[in-house]
Amino acid sequence: MHAPPTAPRARRRTRALGFAALAVAMLMSVPTAQTAFGEEVRAVPGGGDLGPNVHVFDPSTPDIQGKVDEIFKKQESDQFGTDRYALMFKPGTYDDINAQIGFYTQIAGLGLNPNDTTFNGDVTVDAGWFDGNATQNFWRSAENLTLKPVSGTNRWAVSQAAPFRRMHVKGGLNLAPDGYGWASGGYIADSKIDGQVGPYSQQQWYTRDSSVGGWGNGVWNMTFSGVEGAPANSFPEPPYTTLDTTPVSREKPFLYLDGDDYKVFVPEKRENARGVSWDDGTPAGESIPLDRFYVVKEGADAATINAAVEQGLHLLFTPGVYHIDETINIDRADTVALGLGLATIIPDNGVTAIKVGDVSGVKLAGLLVDAGPVNSETLIEVGPENASADHSANPTSLQDVFVRIGGAGPGKATTSIVVNSDDTIIDHTWVWRADHGEGWGWETNRADYGVRVNGDDVLATGLFVEHFNKYDVEWYGERGRTIFFQNEKAYDAPDQAAIQNGNTKGYAAYRVDDSVDQHEGWGMGSYCYYNVDPTIIQEHGFKAPVKPGVKFHSLIVVSLGGNGQYEHVINDVGSPTSGPDTIPSQVVNFP
Repeated sequence: MHAPPTAPRARRRTRALGFAALAVAMLMSVPTAQTAFGEEVRAVPGGGDLGPNVHVFDPSTPDIQGKVDEIFKKQESDQFGTDRYALMFKPGTYDDINAQIGFYTQIAGLGLNPNDTTFNGDVTVDAGWFDGNATQNFWRSAENLTLKPVSGTNRWAVSQAAPFRRMHVKGGLNLAPDGYGWASGGYIADSKIDGQVGPYSQQQWYTRDSSVGGWGNGVWNMTFSGVEGAPANSFPEPPYTTLDTTPVSREKPFLYLDGDDYKVFVPEKRENARGVSWDDGTPAGESIPLDRFYVVKEGADAATINAAVEQGLHLLFTPGVYHIDETINIDRADTVALGLGLATIIPDNGVTAIKVGDVSGVKLAGLLVDAGPVNSETLIEVGPENASADHSANPTSLQDVFVRIGGAGPGKATTSIVVNSDDTIIDHTWVWRADHGEGWGWETNRADYGVRVNGDDVLATGLFVEHFNKYDVEWYGERGRTIFFQNEKAYDAPDQAAIQNGNTKGYAAYRVDDSVDQHEGWGMGSYCYYNVDPTIIQEHGFKAPVKPGVKFHSLIVVSLGGNGQYEHVINDVGSPTSGPDTIPSQVVNFP
């Protein structure tokens, strides 16, 4: 049996400010503060401008379309580039807009409610740059806007890491590219689509706490939780998995304007949520003024970021790429670390990029962690090893937090995300070991494990984890739950021996440890495409103990074009895939 490597006990911490200095620093009344060792250091200022890569528009801004087009032209096919952008629209009405959104671009309204900012026009993602194939339309987002599409239907043809949040579409939503080529998405949350959603070629999709006027079709795995208007549960034909409510959710923090002042709104936790959080007007939650944030800009180092957190500041990462040589430590409850424009953190020397203490209510959101060329044992840790505090009243959450290993260049990490803290919410993550780009190969971007959960009562809503050398997801905590899981096994395994797991053929995509007594999952798929050696056999996509408290609903495995095969779906249950046809094998309920 595989045993998890232990997390390092010795955690590097920057020196804490003394109590008096902390109060002074938080008030920002002087430019220096005393450390606990009596040294004088400069206080990190809060607030300030949003930097050169945040473009703020109002309805009177000249040539909005020209500026949006200029950025799209740069970003349309720049899959592994270093430019990052946020396009922010003040409350008001914008006519004749078609905002095409490319890589590393966030478009968002600056109202407290999506209806505060209206486009008489579209926010479009298509796949012309890739010959009509949308399976690589990653790393972009649309948030907090109302759209009145010109044709009546807005096109959002995306795959992983492309959230559609807090959006109101007064019409339909098409999730496929022009020409209806391949697509492999995707994620919608806290959104209202008045018309019908048309997935067409979308292989899988997860929609949470939303409202839709109808849903057109399903290919392999369409999962809904807390969605008004969702189709009835009918897996496997059509492949709809529908939960009436989402057990626990908290919407992503977002930047907005209160008059002329920027603030970050932090929504409250919801239990058994159904429908959008904002339909009745002002959402429930807390507004935090920008001067309580360290506005992080390119060139900032980890020491300054850590000093800001110790002072009591939150973190707002402006669009950019941040190289760090020490871990960003967040040990203060309720700290918000929010990234704009796919802000990207790269650990250069093998450190862990982000560590969160065993504290309540930390919000990590809108960040991409890109592994560096020196192997990191972990990239993100939530809670130290053996964390045990009860955070059920105020969980830590990760939302639109993405991990990439290789693709933009060589990168290595043994385990990407380790969750030790109880009650953590993982809401939409794509953890990806690259299968294309630069710096990838079976050993070049070695990454054995994707996500490991040691904490109890952890909930994952929208878990995308792909291509790891061994296990993509391992779960050791009790009472874990996953609503929607999307996985592809590593394409580039050189032969059967490279993935042999003792007497087992291959490592499961999602493994629940034999010690676990209670676990549940809904709407979960694993796909193989062993194109280097198409004769590889994968024993199963899922592995779990056979116990009354361990339950799975709507499981699917697929051999893409017959490149490799699965013998079973979960454990020794489920028929094998076979032949060159992409025909899924499915298990409705386990056991």
